[in-house]
Amino acid sequence: MKKYLSFIIIVLFLSTQVSAQLFTPHQDEGNLAGGFGLTWINNQPFYNLHLTPEFAFSNFGLGIDLNLEFDSSGKLRGENFKTFSDYLRIIRYFRYGYKGDPVYFKVGVLNHTTIGHGNIMEYYNNSPSYDARKNGAVLDVDFNNFGFETVYSNFLQADIIGLRGYVRPLKFTSYSAIPIISKLEIGASYFTDLNSNVGAVAGTVDTAGNFISSVDRGSLSIYSFDAGLPILRAGMLNIDLFFDYTKIINYGSGTAYGIKFNLKGLGLLDAEAKFVRRVNTEQYIPSYFNSFYELDRFNFNTTTGAVTSRLRELENSNISTKGWFGELYVSLLGTFDIIGSYQRLDEIPNSGELHLAANVLPEGVPFILRAGYDKTNIGNETGIFTLDERSNLHTEIGYKINSYLAATIYYRWTFLPIRDADDNIIDFQTQKRVEPRLTFVYPFDMGGK
Repeated sequence: MKKYLSFIIIVLFLSTQVSAQLFTPHQDEGNLAGGFGLTWINNQPFYNLHLTPEFAFSNFGLGIDLNLEFDSSGKLRGENFKTFSDYLRIIRYFRYGYKGDPVYFKVGVLNHTTIGHGNIMEYYNNSPSYDARKNGAVLDVDFNNFGFETVYSNFLQADIIGLRGYVRPLKFTSYSAIPIISKLEIGASYFTDLNSNVGAVAGTVDTAGNFISSVDRGSLSIYSFDAGLPILRAGMLNIDLFFDYTKIINYGSGTAYGIKFNLKGLGLLDAEAKFVRRVNTEQYIPSYFNSFYELDRFNFNTTTGAVTSRLRELENSNISTKGWFGELYVSLLGTFDIIGSYQRLDEIPNSGELHLAANVLPEGVPFILRAGYDKTNIGNETGIFTLDERSNLHTEIGYKINSYLAATIYYRWTFLPIRDADDNIIDFQTQKRVEPRLTFVYPFDMGGK
């Protein structure tokens, strides 16, 4: 074990790596760092070396995520390196621009991806389990008069593909000079999930240990139409109205109408808020591709032989219902950021869905706090923060010893993939990870200014 500890220390201080967990580089900057510590995974200790370099140059950004875990005998934990795709996932992301820019492109892990108003895809995460990360891509282009948003969730197998195109029709008319109404936007979306198990609702395991579907509905597709109209542009305050109609092919449909607020407070306080009223028919789920979709799409219990899936949930949604969705984002002094959203359907008791994220990294203050939390199927609100199979939590609390060194504790309640004989994921089980870390960080200027 001593040789591995020596290797960790040497790589930590000599490699040019970045701790993206603690410090995100500004434009034309990078961070060189490495971190090591202990990880407890389901009460089993592992020595951990986590290298996460991140660089930003002009409009480009690159992030790497290499996680090495050794048990007490010095053996490398192999769950992170089971397939060729696991090695590709060392590239956490490559991007150009940011969401909302005229051109935005990102390839790698897709976190909290929303397309349009979120009526089909909202806070989608293609890698909710660290041990089952995927590489996907998003591409958005806004030509001012028209544009599009796209998502492709997994390069290595058929999965979710989505496209939203939109046009601002008054931009092509004599009304194009009118400041507000000329920004009227009309859009249409089409999404499909081509995963081999998306339509499986029953099946068995063969003698080789592989899942064989006995009842399969095939791929799932969704289309929608939407409209958005800005009603106020007053410098610091913007207000927009929007409407969506969405249809899950061969199943139900839903409509949503809402309002968005955007406040820019001269760098002191920025805030965004969204309130949506949803009206759903039978066999319809709003925001079908959500933060838990990759966990809910398909699960097979090898003990009972039962299949649970997002599609079965859809087919069992046998009542028409209405509901509310609310979202709030606040950024204070550029150092405190928090976003939260919650939705609930009126007639369905266990329909609550929560998303929370916070980031507190004040310059000149030694304390660090980062956290994210998602929970679905919330019944009684008193159980919102009870960790179970419907929860996904990560939090990091630490202290900056100096400009280059930080000590933190990272806790994650996540999921471990269960695979069949062909290494296909057929289920997930909850997993607890606790990681005390010591992180070395060296920021540098990439010379683009």
